[in-house]
Amino acid sequence: MNVLTNSNEKIVTIFGGSKCADDSPEYIEAKDLGGRLAEAGFTICTGGYLGIMEAASRGAREKGGRVLGIVMNQFKSEPNRFLTDKVATDHFYDRLQGLITRSVGFVALKGGMGTVTEISLVWNKLTTGVLGRRPLVLVGDCWKPVVDAWTANLVVSDKDISYLDFASNAEDAAAIIVEKSKGVTL
Repeated sequence: MNVLTNSNEKIVTIFGGSKCADDSPEYIEAKDLGGRLAEAGFTICTGGYLGIMEAASRGAREKGGRVLGIVMNQFKSEPNRFLTDKVATDHFYDRLQGLITRSVGFVALKGGMGTVTEISLVWNKLTTGVLGRRPLVLVGDCWKPVVDAWTANLVVSDKDISYLDFASNAEDAAAIIVEKSKGVTL
């Protein structure tokens, strides 16, 4: 799956819901984030479809950045028009692996169960050492109560929480990615 990347490329994967409108706060925030990260020299990687994925892709493209979409052959919808490259997968887990393995950092905006699945898998890979330390940034007011609920009701330690960064907006998230992805090797 690495045929589209080179060893010097810094890729950040952005997760988030597919159902937000282009005038929603989370779409606007994701577009800003994609642009900021592209300007900082990162390639944006998303699941390739609508909502947050489109917004981040659009923001990056408008700033001249490269956008990689990891899409699924089983989905009937077309990928968003802002992708510069795409990798098609046949299975959901292959898609998740494609979104995760090539990235020096991850950002999640508001989404649904797909976003929770993506965050959970990345977070688990970080806490178990399957992935080396890299930033996992949760953007927006929605995440802190979710993580607090997990901590209160599941077996989630302070050490587990130390793998997460919280950002209130795209500017903060981009700054965290720029700082904490330095020296990350794949």
